Amino acid sequence: MAAARTDDPTAGPSDTAPDATETASLALEPANDCTGTPDNRTFYSSVAAAVAWTVYCPVLPSGWFVEGGSYRLGGGGRLVVTYRGPAGAHFTLREGHWCTDGSGCAPTGADGGATGFGDHEGSLVTAPDGSVAIVVDAGAPVSWELVGDGLDAGTIRTFGAALIAVGG
Repeated sequence: MAAARTDDPTAGPSDTAPDATETASLALEPANDCTGTPDNRTFYSSVAAAVAWTVYCPVLPSGWFVEGGSYRLGGGGRLVVTYRGPAGAHFTLREGHWCTDGSGCAPTGADGGATGFGDHEGSLVTAPDGSVAIVVDAGAPVSWELVGDGLDAGTIRTFGAALIAVGG
């Protein structure tokens, strides 16, 4: 995974995932079905083992790759992973304690109704900039979001429904 985003504080001792020995002992299922490399799947499993909320990963069609990702364990933890796909399409997963007060962190726009986010029900939103999102529990202590750019609502619904709960 790529290094933490520049707006994330530098990882300290409390912001580290389990070491390689702990990671090797983790049962990687269902992370084995996550899109990406073995390192990407281990990343998801490691974060899931270190946080108290459910971590989700996507199962995507051919042509999608992890572009970057970061996690932070402090403050309850959060995970952000961005994927790049065909024709310049992107989507980003944000999970955990990233949108705790609901003050503009979740996209607003046209309500597309309820839709799946793994085993959760989320709200589909089409933003004025053309991005499409699924938001679950925005403003709650733990929330989840999938935001797509260059993807239509049907594709976002499909990606959201196919998310796998890795642990939590």
